[in-house]
Amino acid sequence: MNRNHWIITGVSVLVVVVVSLVIISQITNPNDVAEQPENQTTQEKQGDNGKNADGKTQFEAKHQSFQHMKYPGDVSPEFSADELTSSPSKNWITNGGNISNGRFSQLDQINTSNVSNLKAEWVTSMGSGYKFKYSGESTPIVYDGVMFNITGANDVQAINAKTGEIIWEFQPELADGLDTVCCGWTSRGLALGDGKVFVGLLDARLVALDQKTGKVEWETEVDEWEKGYNITSAPLYYDGKVYTGIAGGEYGIRGYVAAYDAKIGRQIWRTYTIPGPGEEGHDTWQQDNNSWLTGGAPVWQTPAIDPELGQIYFSTGNASPDLDGSNRKGDNLFANSIVALDADSGERKWHFQEVHHDIWDLDAANPVVLFDAEVDGEMRKGIAQAGKTGWVYILDRTSGKPLIGIEEKEVPQSEKQNTSPTQPFPKGDNFVPQQVTEEDAKRDLPEEFDGKIGRLFTPFWDEPMTVKPSPQGGGNWPPSAYNPNTEYLYVLGNDNYFSYAHYADDEENSFDEGKEYLGSVWQPVEESPSRSTVTAIDIKTNKIVWQKNWDSIAYSGVLTTKGNLVFVGHNDGRIIAYDATTGDHLWEFKTDAGANAPPITYEIDGKQYISIFSAGNSLAGTQHGDKIYTFSLEGKYDSLEDIPEEDINTSPLAEKREEHEEHEDQDSDKTQDEGNAALDQGRTIYENNCLSCHGDQGAGGHNGPSIKKSDIVKNREKLIEQIKNGGGGMPPFKGTLSEDQINVLSDYIMEKLATKE
Repeated sequence: MNRNHWIITGVSVLVVVVVSLVIISQITNPNDVAEQPENQTTQEKQGDNGKNADGKTQFEAKHQSFQHMKYPGDVSPEFSADELTSSPSKNWITNGGNISNGRFSQLDQINTSNVSNLKAEWVTSMGSGYKFKYSGESTPIVYDGVMFNITGANDVQAINAKTGEIIWEFQPELADGLDTVCCGWTSRGLALGDGKVFVGLLDARLVALDQKTGKVEWETEVDEWEKGYNITSAPLYYDGKVYTGIAGGEYGIRGYVAAYDAKIGRQIWRTYTIPGPGEEGHDTWQQDNNSWLTGGAPVWQTPAIDPELGQIYFSTGNASPDLDGSNRKGDNLFANSIVALDADSGERKWHFQEVHHDIWDLDAANPVVLFDAEVDGEMRKGIAQAGKTGWVYILDRTSGKPLIGIEEKEVPQSEKQNTSPTQPFPKGDNFVPQQVTEEDAKRDLPEEFDGKIGRLFTPFWDEPMTVKPSPQGGGNWPPSAYNPNTEYLYVLGNDNYFSYAHYADDEENSFDEGKEYLGSVWQPVEESPSRSTVTAIDIKTNKIVWQKNWDSIAYSGVLTTKGNLVFVGHNDGRIIAYDATTGDHLWEFKTDAGANAPPITYEIDGKQYISIFSAGNSLAGTQHGDKIYTFSLEGKYDSLEDIPEEDINTSPLAEKREEHEEHEDQDSDKTQDEGNAALDQGRTIYENNCLSCHGDQGAGGHNGPSIKKSDIVKNREKLIEQIKNGGGGMPPFKGTLSEDQINVLSDYIMEKLATKE
């Protein structure tokens, strides 16, 4: 079947797929990790020509910290296990609220009876991360009246959580030429402890900042970004250690989780998610090649910890290459799995694989959630993870065995893809559809669509196959929340149409270090709808209690409270409150950008606040911004229109950042008459605005179609019109890019990305 069977819209950036790809692989003995070099301060030079003796890229001290006012609170202690496991109330000290990742607060001043009276208390403009390539996905943290947040540009701010005034700012110097960020420039948050703020940078460095000043205390190079290693998740502080996972599965990395000494940044242990020769699980990889070395399985989210059991828990991404299983025969452990390690040593305790031999990019991107509940008359220690498959996987966290029940069932087979004969099917309800029916195709797909349709686990090869859920999920990266009072898990799920196919001659099928390595092609179906669900699931039965249906993807995260409330953000900029028991819609406030990050709550001087970072998202295609909105029952502003411009707190560095951005724009506007300069400028513009959706070579992006074969890239006039005005889910770039930038971009696409006849 020829490629015209792909129903696509030119360069559409169909904003439906945020494939928080989480590809993990194997686990090695932590004692085998080589001793790490001594950390250098940010003032020290690190070798001639910016290189180590082993050729690794080094970084000079170009980070900048700016103190705008005196720090008003106390610094964080070396938090105890009790402090880190308690449900948050006054403070919000970890990415997930506590180290159980439940995102539940004990505060109930704001509740179902009065939430309709919420008004905006303060709004602060970060002055950072508002360009299209950036995404605002961060969960702020709060301690003793001070909030800390990170933007998509990796800038960090300390903010007075009562007034919104910025106390200090940290601007990192990211690596020049950073081009291995698969899914948009973003960070999902920070960690706090022992007087330090811990930051994972996109170029795979871990940095500790002084909590009062934002100055660098230490810095560690976790890995080499040139090979595709990134950090997008929030680190986790516990017991004097800082834990971080590594992203980059789309680049054929070998995933892992590592622990670092919180005082000096030295690595304590590293555990790979793909086992090496002689280790348990290695036999689940093809034995006549080295596919395990590029097997993926990254970790996209912040782990959870049970101090009583001494275990750290996380879920892993799919195997690499994402969509081609022909050369990695076997289940491919420990990709697509929930994994438990010893928190002190990194020794593996147990695992549960959600998808065997994944070829659909159904990685486990949603953070794991720990809970204690009575199941069948017995108190149990549970762990839950909302999968891209559309199911919640509920296990006993002491053993990794199913708590509710999960059956292995036979599934359709493809000899060429080496598919697994069975897959795990959890008992309970799926929270999104798991099949494309004939009725769906007639209702939702264009008349000219003539591709094949299937269900979850339907394999594909050289004929396009459209299935559900898509690579976007099901449950993607936006965190779930658990309320111990209702005993419901609140999950965001996506429902849209994606097609897969494999072509043996495609560039995506070959591994080239530092380049995307997907192994096949995928893309959204043109003019098909994107939908989503907000679902309350009974943790004791895995059954749906209530569900809300949206007409766009759900791409933010969940907060739940003792006030019997659930808060979520919406693509259109709204923050919404539901009744946690019934799902009744109780309140909303529309911000000026996509509300694509999880809300939080905290208390100062007896007053409860609700906050959300509303900055938009590249892969969701939402309106970009740079503001934190904070609400209370004593707030003054009913709507965005009521807030005077002069009442919005602004970064003292905003003007300087604007000048810098304008300077960069002017540089990229200088189109030269001949040579490669103009094409180099076009490549930069493409990387900043198009790469995350369309891939670094015009194919293999994470929510846009391949543009290599598209007819539109053969017609310069139509291409420019598409870039300017958008359409088919692609946002318009008129007003974002100048005329000269659009011209240079179109030249680059036609010259370098379009397939020549």
